[in-house]
Amino acid sequence: MKSYREISTSYHAGFAALANDVPDTIAAFGSLMQAATLDEALSLKTKELIAFAIAITVRCDGCIGHHAEAVIKAGATRQEVAEMIGIAILMGGGPSTVYGVEAMRAFDEFSATDQ
Repeated sequence: MKSYREISTSYHAGFAALANDVPDTIAAFGSLMQAATLDEALSLKTKELIAFAIAITVRCDGCIGHHAEAVIKAGATRQEVAEMIGIAILMGGGPSTVYGVEAMRAFDEFSATDQ
């Protein structure tokens, strides 16, 4: 079984290394991320649930790991994540059922170790 904590850690390490190679690009992406996740008309939690849903539909393990942790930090409950996964399945079809299961595993993995 995948460890999303390991996947997330590996992604973040690789991202930091990439920042050394293309610092301007990574800095610009960081600015975009900060601007896009400001708590405004949509809360940070809502935005993280959206990002998590997109991670499911595009089948991105690194994204699932990152956003599982972020959605917990933003205060999402397991039920909110479950309902979000239902919408991801609606929009992404059969493959999203597979990654929806993975997303819930990631959420549970981070929830168990972050308490």
